[in-house]
Amino acid sequence: MTQALAATLDQAAPSGVRRPAAAEPFRFIAPTLPPLEEVLALYAPAYRDGMITNSRVVARFEAAVAERLGVRHCVAVSSCTCGLMLVFKALGVEGEVILPSFTFFATAHSALWSRLRPVFADCDPETWTICPEDAERKITSRTAAILGVHLYGNPCEIATLSGMAARNRLKLVFDAAHAFGSEYQGRPIGQFGDAEVFSLSPTKLLVAGEGGLVTTNDAALAKRIRAGRNYGDAGNYDPELLGLNARMTEFNAALGLAGLRMVDAKVERHNLIAAEYARVLRSLRGVGFQVVRPGNVSSYKDYCVHIDAGECGISRDDLRAALMAEGIETRTYFSPAVHRQELYRAFSAPVRGSLRRTERLAEGILSLPIYYSLPLETVARVALAVKEAMPGSRRAAWAWADNRDHARVPR
Repeated sequence: MTQALAATLDQAAPSGVRRPAAAEPFRFIAPTLPPLEEVLALYAPAYRDGMITNSRVVARFEAAVAERLGVRHCVAVSSCTCGLMLVFKALGVEGEVILPSFTFFATAHSALWSRLRPVFADCDPETWTICPEDAERKITSRTAAILGVHLYGNPCEIATLSGMAARNRLKLVFDAAHAFGSEYQGRPIGQFGDAEVFSLSPTKLLVAGEGGLVTTNDAALAKRIRAGRNYGDAGNYDPELLGLNARMTEFNAALGLAGLRMVDAKVERHNLIAAEYARVLRSLRGVGFQVVRPGNVSSYKDYCVHIDAGECGISRDDLRAALMAEGIETRTYFSPAVHRQELYRAFSAPVRGSLRRTERLAEGILSLPIYYSLPLETVARVALAVKEAMPGSRRAAWAWADNRDHARVPR
């Protein structure tokens, strides 16, 4: 919609009816990338030499990440999902893995691909990450590992999970897909468990186009994962591990390496946007917020609120529709919960306990736009649109017609 057309519609609108908060739908996510010239300068030597995958730029990227995170080993792979699969394979775990159901389904895919049986644990009512108490209740003689998820970048209860894993002699792995730039009690995410695995896809704060990073302080584990990403071949053409092709290309590594210096600014900006959303929305009855524990830092890869339909007087889905009518795109990360999805229903055994908190959270979760280049003015407009969509607000009685006519539509 042009500014001239918007002005014309404003003039034509009946009294009391307003334009949408966004004249045109703006993007839910927009990655902020380093200058192309910097990326190409890093990539050009690899291109000229013909060494365009898993070579010198990948090694530089791995070394830079390991130094930043204060971890001994970083292994670049083609995706976070492949990284998790390789970790499980390299650890040699068999049996069951306990993981949250409130996560992206790729978390569970990595376990299932590794022939591990997923056992779903409920979420913490405040942090929305895996509930350690429920996870411990589900440990049996068949349990081999715990897979925690730093949800939206919010760190898990790492100390509690680490103690639980040690007591029960379990492997502890973290899906850190959202968490590059996050911190747990002053230490960077990436230092914990047997291994942590990051994602570098375009929705993340560190972007490589596609790709993942496995971080660990276990030299033997790192060596096996490096072989695993190359079909299991450590270099002697005699694989000892059932691997796959999970190599990172030199261009992906160049993009990630060039973007590494931008991460701190992105984390700061995402936290500023999160604070602005919370400032405007905190007073709304029935709107719940994820808690970040004192001493922790979330990357806020996503900013999500929980809509209690009974308290708010409007369902999550109706609120989404109202925001879309205002040109505001939203998501529902992650609904339905994994144990409610077709592929995983067989693994949701009532005998192992209910997932009531997870189901309630998934039913009301709403993801609002958040990215580095999103102006705070726009954030305030989105938050205001949420407030005005609530029953009882002065403007909630009118809806924006999805055409050039302005109609007054009682709700």
